[in-house]
Amino acid sequence: GIFGIRDIKENTVISNLKSYLAGGFCLSDKKMKEDTDWAIQAMHIKTPSQSTQIRSLSGGNQQKVVIGKWLFTESDVLIFDEPTRGIDVGAKQEIYSLITEFAEQGLAIILISSDMPEVLSMSHRVGVVGGGKMLGILDRNEISQNKIMKMIVEAKGDE
Repeated sequence: GIFGIRDIKENTVISNLKSYLAGGFCLSDKKMKEDTDWAIQAMHIKTPSQSTQIRSLSGGNQQKVVIGKWLFTESDVLIFDEPTRGIDVGAKQEIYSLITEFAEQGLAIILISSDMPEVLSMSHRVGVVGGGKMLGILDRNEISQNKIMKMIVEAKGDE
């Protein structure tokens, strides 16, 4: 999520504030600015400046700030829950490229999506969940819309 009334810099560094401590309770503004500059460049965030309120950005650019924010936590696993809902086609493609790049760098990606084309194009493995249960897992060579829908329909028939 975002803090709409805060600027891009604050939204970018908020998840990893401990790394910006510069003694006591003071934060290193220089390091926060450097990391925010990196995120703006790496995520291709379209913004006039770091001090722009995040709510004034497009949905896709807000989403890219959120992705950048979590990269600074140096996690091995990134969970994307409906990462492209409500954003335009161009921003979707940029986010897909970022997710693919993260996977190529060795990060484990969990993509949660109700968008079937997104699931089909972005997944190496698909876990189908319904009614709070895991209905099955499909490997890359098994993934198809028909197989996914069949699992869902069969689970509904078992209810």
